[in-house]
Amino acid sequence: QVQLVESGGGLVQAGGSLRLSCAASGNIFSIITMAWYRQAPGKQRELVTTITSGGSTNYADSVKGRFTISRDNAKNTVYLQMNSLKPEDTAVYYCNADLTYGLGMIDLWGQGTQVTVSS
Repeated sequence: QVQLVESGGGLVQAGGSLRLSCAASGNIFSIITMAWYRQAPGKQRELVTTITSGGSTNYADSVKGRFTISRDNAKNTVYLQMNSLKPEDTAVYYCNADLTYGLGMIDLWGQGTQVTVSS
């Protein structure tokens, strides 16, 4: 069984920083793309950032210059460093990975971690 486990969410004041982590575990052969999504109350889930196995990244305009995604391929882990946080960044953040494992290929989601930014 493969799974993604997120950590690092919490409550922070506007202007502060948080670092999220997401570790993939199980009989994993390779992780192709990892990403972070977020969903604020009453809104649709939106893509925040992605990173390929080669390290290429993309960011939503709303987080460019403030958030940084990185990954440690040896640890099957992706990180999201969030700086200069704003109240509008408040959401549940979800890790996502496209990976191959013992039974084939899967698009996997983590359970989500709450990020709350107070004004």
